Amino acid sequence: MTVAILLVACLVLAGAVAVLAAGLRQLRTGMTAELAAVRAELSRLETTEPLSPGLVTGASAPSSTNGDAEYVITRLGTEPENEPAPTVEPRLFADIVLRESVVKAASFVYGVRRGLSPANRNRIWFEMRREVKRARKERKAEEREAVREWRARQRAAVREDDAA
Repeated sequence: MTVAILLVACLVLAGAVAVLAAGLRQLRTGMTAELAAVRAELSRLETTEPLSPGLVTGASAPSSTNGDAEYVITRLGTEPENEPAPTVEPRLFADIVLRESVVKAASFVYGVRRGLSPANRNRIWFEMRREVKRARKERKAEEREAVREWRARQRAAVREDDAA
């Protein structure tokens, strides 16, 4: 009986692996076609539209030969130009902080409310009761086994005393 069950389980797993392999093959084919389309679009863009100096993604773009200013994306490592840090007006700051706090509090309350719902409490109570019963049965079985072993040792000790 167990052999038949194992055989069926193996067949089901083999079928699942085959379905997954077919899905991956189809996904790979689609991704390959999409990648080819993106590469074709990229090559078309590279040949038709030159990049402007403001779109260079490095730390800085090399300045052109006709004396244009160098485009810098980040100011890391340069001295600040005594510009004041960007500020947010106090009412907007309070609004942002309160909104974030309200969202966090609302999500916390929702989670607590859901966690303490009657259905969830009943499920937890049922699982705890089942676990307590299982642990009690296991403890009783261990106790019976320990008593059996102790009695067997006592009998063996008595037999050794009688034989001596």
